[in-house]
Amino acid sequence: MADRNEPLAAIKSRRDNALNALVSGVPYIRWLGIQFDRRGDELTAVLPFDQKLIGNPMLPAIHGGVTAAFLEVTAIVELTWTAIWEDMEQGRIAPDAAVPDSLPRLPKTIDFTVDYLRSGLPRDAYARAKVVRSGRRYASVQVEAWQDHRQKLFAQATGHFLMPQNG
Repeated sequence: MADRNEPLAAIKSRRDNALNALVSGVPYIRWLGIQFDRRGDELTAVLPFDQKLIGNPMLPAIHGGVTAAFLEVTAIVELTWTAIWEDMEQGRIAPDAAVPDSLPRLPKTIDFTVDYLRSGLPRDAYARAKVVRSGRRYASVQVEAWQDHRQKLFAQATGHFLMPQNG
């Protein structure tokens, strides 16, 4: 059981270290530059603009594959974060990027459907995922992405994932 009197700095550090370990363990996330802003248990994915993300320089617009990858990464990280939260908070697990065996296994994508609602502009993008259903074997996640205005989505997605099995 976690200590209720644990200092706030220790709690934040544990959560930040676990999230950093989860994200830094996937080279493609690092290459895209995706970061996560954590507020308590809520995550917002951030895709900082980089010229390499442009697919059509005439518009210019973020490449559709980058948009899909951003949404899928957001869904997988949110799903994993939700799955490990209780064990992490209770101190049963402590993911550490320096210790690969401590990292949780990630869910495997079964299918992922992206709705491109408008062009991704050459600026930072944000996304949040919502776990709709999560069982021992299967999970469903919805993701929304926006740029300047939270209510003006440029893409959304629904994904189904096979959850990692222990042992």
